[in-house]
Amino acid sequence: MGGRIKETPEDFLVEEIPLYAPSGEGEHVYLMVEKRAMTAMELFDLIARHFGVSRSAVGYAGLKDKQAVTRQVVSVHLPGRRYEEFPHLEHDRVRVLWADRHVNKLRRGHLAGNRFSIKIRGVDIGRTPTVLRTVRMLEKVGVPDRIGAQRFGYLGNNHLIGLALMRRDAHAAIDAILGPSDAFPDAQREGRALYAEGRYAEARDAFPRSLRTEWAVLDALACGEHPEEAIGAVQPDVLGFYISAFQSAVFNAVLDRRVVEGTLGVLREGDLAVDPKGRKPIEIDDVALADESIAERHRRFELSASGPMWGALMRRASGETGRVEAETLASFGISPGDLPDPNELGIPMSGGTRRPLRVALTNSSVEAGSDERGPYIRCAFDLPRGGFATTVLDEIMKPGGNSTR
Repeated sequence: MGGRIKETPEDFLVEEIPLYAPSGEGEHVYLMVEKRAMTAMELFDLIARHFGVSRSAVGYAGLKDKQAVTRQVVSVHLPGRRYEEFPHLEHDRVRVLWADRHVNKLRRGHLAGNRFSIKIRGVDIGRTPTVLRTVRMLEKVGVPDRIGAQRFGYLGNNHLIGLALMRRDAHAAIDAILGPSDAFPDAQREGRALYAEGRYAEARDAFPRSLRTEWAVLDALACGEHPEEAIGAVQPDVLGFYISAFQSAVFNAVLDRRVVEGTLGVLREGDLAVDPKGRKPIEIDDVALADESIAERHRRFELSASGPMWGALMRRASGETGRVEAETLASFGISPGDLPDPNELGIPMSGGTRRPLRVALTNSSVEAGSDERGPYIRCAFDLPRGGFATTVLDEIMKPGGNSTR
């Protein structure tokens, strides 16, 4: 049915569902923070500056959309300090809703899921029953766990930066971060042209300070550092985000192939089945295929076939599944044997993992309405951690292709 989303931040509401509640004691302050029209990285930098701590002292369970109103828990390591000692965080796009203490830093994946409420505009609200039928079907068969376009950045090339990092090619990674973009030629045109000419100090001054990664790398280059040194100016979690984008592009390609084959919602020999709690994958062989208890768990979304988030430590599928996954990786220009030792690389996420090919959609509702911006169809639903609401909306709206290369 097409349509538009994110016309305003208030059209896209996200609330994190925590995995656990803070205990009330410990060295880490947990904050439930609401942000509006701000990237997650900008939020974490803001919190670090407010509390006078390093960026590494700030923990989070997941990243949230920029063009949205989002609520998520953020932790700050404040040993020997009380939250009440600090002034109230004042910002026109950020609110702290509550604060408590806990014994550990919040880390990636420490969430149960996210709750979404999204308005689709530019559609005929008479199509609301069709949307409801689609949502009910997605609840029954599952949502393809495709990783959304936001993972690939505003230039759509985060995965190319990640690929260069996996190849240990710092120069290529920096070129992808700072070089002119054919797809978006007007993006920081002056600064990117100056970088391409090797005029690093001038390029740095042409970039807005809000683009902290680009600015930091250019500053390092302007100070005479080699690319292998300059890439170290990037925050480790940002480097990990680039790695994740590369893994995501390969995963999406594997998933899309399963969708075309019609094997997304089935277990087949050679698969590795994973559960929502991230326990050890189950190898699907002829014995497992004949096990009715496994089949029942699959029907209840307690197990799903998985796809690769490639890394040297990732458990590999076998048989035809394993062959296709390795073939897909090679199509991006790197083979399994060339993947770096994550301890040598020293970048988060680079060890790799498995990701379910489908996820459950729960607690859904659909309604039509109208406000000062006109009519809309609102969809609300819960997704487990790692699921993308934009992928759900792709299935409802069918706006076009999802390939990333």
